[in-house]
Amino acid sequence: MQLEDLATTVLQLSQRYGASAGDVLVATGESFSAGVRLGEIEKVQNAREKRMGLRLFVGHSSAITSTSNFTREAVQALVEETVALAKATAADEFSGLPAAEDLARDFPDIDLADTATDLTPEDKIALAREAEAAALSADPRVSNSEGAEFSNGSREMLYANSLGFVGRYYTTSYSLSVVPVASQNGAMQRDYWYSSHRKLHKLEPAAAIGKKAAERTLRRLGARRVKTQEVPVVFDPEMAASLLRHLAGAVSGSALYRKTSFLLGKLGEKIAAAGIWIDDDARIPAALGSKPFDGEGVPTRRTPVVADGVLVSYLLDTYSARKLGLHSTGNASRSFADVPSASPTNFFLKPGTSSPEEIIRSVRSGLYVTELSGFGVNPVTGDYSRGAVGLWIENGEIAYPVEEITIAGNLLEMFQNIEMIGNDLELRASIAAPTLKVVRMTIAGE
Repeated sequence: MQLEDLATTVLQLSQRYGASAGDVLVATGESFSAGVRLGEIEKVQNAREKRMGLRLFVGHSSAITSTSNFTREAVQALVEETVALAKATAADEFSGLPAAEDLARDFPDIDLADTATDLTPEDKIALAREAEAAALSADPRVSNSEGAEFSNGSREMLYANSLGFVGRYYTTSYSLSVVPVASQNGAMQRDYWYSSHRKLHKLEPAAAIGKKAAERTLRRLGARRVKTQEVPVVFDPEMAASLLRHLAGAVSGSALYRKTSFLLGKLGEKIAAAGIWIDDDARIPAALGSKPFDGEGVPTRRTPVVADGVLVSYLLDTYSARKLGLHSTGNASRSFADVPSASPTNFFLKPGTSSPEEIIRSVRSGLYVTELSGFGVNPVTGDYSRGAVGLWIENGEIAYPVEEITIAGNLLEMFQNIEMIGNDLELRASIAAPTLKVVRMTIAGE
């Protein structure tokens, strides 16, 4: 069956079996990945996807099921089973589809697919080899590799519900990464670099990815520990984005109604330093988190979340909005077998005016963080403690690499104590930030 015919059939069957409302998410697609190590192919995977998720309501009771079998017999059995499960489930007054007037009415073209590419599997493997070879040839000390990988995928998504909504969109994605290993005086270090985009021609060149990965690895050689102290901490863009991930989790609807967010009750309050502007925007053309409507058919949009340091919006789906007495922000995200929940789309901190070099020069003695590890973050209190790797700054210059240290603070205080914002924002992932300088954090070392 065509996807729209399948969705229509499922929803009609659902009503026949006793469902009062329902929606269906259907996806088909393909994915490819190839990994090489030291020039030799380690893996090649090519897969086709076909999946359907069904959510049915009987009054305020609901159930969700999923399948990859699209035959009429299987679909009929799935519908019958889902209705029976919904009837056996406890009612929840906040559950249900969005209001009909809240559903998307137009579907803007936001350039989510690259249809002009024709790479063979051999071409894709060659790109992985090129990236790894560039890393290995960058310096004699780059003596090994954990491998390089090229991957790409395409997917057609269709969402339909019993209110008459039907929407679909098509996406593609491409990524290339490499992880070289360097050695010096018997010690080894590894690091990585990657590029990802919806358009193949927007990927960084393979040789540039390999060279950048090698540079990042080489700068870690000779790493040492530092004494425990309180100093300024500069987060490179990748690590600054990790701070934003914690903030995105704290403003998501489920964390709020479950009272597991350090930002609970802070709407309208100053939670970050002046000059901090954070948006969630699903309408950025060709961005990795973009989509024309959310997982419930509600139109996506640009949502200012933090404006000049003030928390001005949460990110909500229909259910969490009802629980909180608010309105959906079009941030429902849905997998095939789970209920929709709020999640960010393209969530980013707007760039400032300082270059990364200027930010480093502003530090007399402090840490430039390039990698974080561990899970020492309390989402309820915001207490933050993670293992870190980076570069020590002395008198405004990079002095030497450091490792086996921990940085600690509180997320709310960290955002309120951001002193400088870099001008180097790149939307390399769906959550992104420029270089950030936090006035002071505790470094635990020797």
